[in-house]
Amino acid sequence: MPTKQIGVTAPPLEKPEPPAEPSPARVTIRGTAHLSRRLSVPRSVRRAAGPVGLVLLWFLGSATGVLPESVLASPVDVVRQAVELTKTGELPDAIAASGRRAATGFLIGGTVALSLSLLAGLFRLGEDVIDSSMGMFRAIPWVGLIPLFIVWFGIEETPKIALVALGVTYPLYFNIYGGIRSTDAQLVEAARMMGLGRLGLIRYVILPSALPGALVGLRYALSTAWLALVFAEQINADAGLGYLMSNAQQYFRTDVIVLCLAVYALLGLACDFAVRVLSRRLLSWRASFDGEA
Repeated sequence: MPTKQIGVTAPPLEKPEPPAEPSPARVTIRGTAHLSRRLSVPRSVRRAAGPVGLVLLWFLGSATGVLPESVLASPVDVVRQAVELTKTGELPDAIAASGRRAATGFLIGGTVALSLSLLAGLFRLGEDVIDSSMGMFRAIPWVGLIPLFIVWFGIEETPKIALVALGVTYPLYFNIYGGIRSTDAQLVEAARMMGLGRLGLIRYVILPSALPGALVGLRYALSTAWLALVFAEQINADAGLGYLMSNAQQYFRTDVIVLCLAVYALLGLACDFAVRVLSRRLLSWRASFDGEA
């Protein structure tokens, strides 16, 4: 009689659950955050550390005799001379005269640069006519044009203002022009597909894209304006910081010369700070790299 095998189905083996990973131990070191906050130095203090260190080295060099007074006056003498010229009114009047020249030349040069860069950046015909000419004139050292400006405009205020305006024009023009031409072509095409006309395209796409480059050009232009003014005020000036420097040069007054140079530097630093603040406000919409901590 055949035997009938009865199959017994074994229950499926259950997969063992993997052991739970132990949670990482959280180690808290008390006082670490408080210590890092205590050791952090404000950026304003770090920015001032370089100039303050240079002034200290200057003072030590003058006090120890490494820098004789005939070569470079001590910072104490420079400060004393600043107080005296301020009391007599010579220094405020000189700053006001130089400021008027710099502001007038900057407005003229900025207007010319903005007009030319918009024409060359927005239109191909403008680029063909203007950009090559600007590249050619840029190669000419604008300081070397002082004799020609004296022949053209005389020795009054006009050549001084013209030299500042010329120095301002080039950095503004090339940075604005480069900012316009670096606009993303896909953004332009997308704006056209959304129905923006030429004016809307310029206002909402091209000009915002060119704004970072324009602000960089503004920083260069302001520093160049003060640099050009140093040369311009050597042209038979009867007022201004350059006039004070020329008189001090005749009598070997290094304290007055250094004082005028320091005022030029402080004015340029103030303009640069104003552009930085303006950049933070106008470019708040733009995510950019701000440096490692």
